[in-house]
This record gives sequence, structure tokens and C-alpha cells, in this order.
Amino acid sequence: MDKIIKTPQAWRGQLDAESYRVTREAGTERPFSGALYQENRRGRYYCICCDALLFESATKFDAHCGWPSFWQEALSGSIARIEDHSHGMVRTEVRCQRCDAHLGHVFPDGPPPTGERYCINSVAMRFVPEA
Repeated sequence: MDKIIKTPQAWRGQLDAESYRVTREAGTERPFSGALYQENRRGRYYCICCDALLFESATKFDAHCGWPSFWQEALSGSIARIEDHSHGMVRTEVRCQRCDAHLGHVFPDGPPPTGERYCINSVAMRFVPEA
């Protein structure tokens, strides 16, 4: 998978203001505000910046945290993990491996079989329902 690198101006021209703030400036959308939080149809979730496949609906679950949550990424290696020391905490940030978009964080309190909870900003993804 080829890495996608663009200037901030190019990303601003492609994304709406909130998606830019979250994906390019590592922001966070307000909990319970994202359009994909309550999305329950079958389908796939793609990176809003580069269309890389991130998650599938079969791994989505309601963690009651206010953001879409998944217990596994769609393709191994499609998401990068970075140690995050912001806000006085130690967390694991997750980014799109292809374009370095900030997606959210992953926590070790998810359901089996992985025990992980990918807590992802809705504005960082595009949902495509199953045909």
C-alpha cells in the first residue's frame, strides 16, 4: 500500500472543517455526536482521507462511550499504533497506516476475542453499506 502524503492545504481542500480538525490535527469529536455512532447496518468503514478499509460492521459493538467502537481492524496492518502522552494520560493512538490520519484510540477493555476497543471518531470514516 503506497503512502499518501499531501500538504495541509490539499487536505483542507478535500475535507470539511471537522474532519480536517480530527484527522489532520488529532482532534476529537464530541461524544454521542457522530453520525456513525448509532450506525447499525452491515457494511464497511473507510478512512475519510484516503479510502483505506479500516473496519467492518461485524466487529462493531456498542461500548456506550459515545464513539463508534470496534474490536478488530478489517485488515491486519492497516492501522498504526502510537503511544500518546497527551492530556496527562498514557493511551494508544490509532492512525490510518496509508495516510497518517488520526482515527482515535485503542483500549484494552473490549470484548472477546481480542479484548480491544478501537474508539474511533465518526468524522474520520466513511461508511459504505452492504449492497
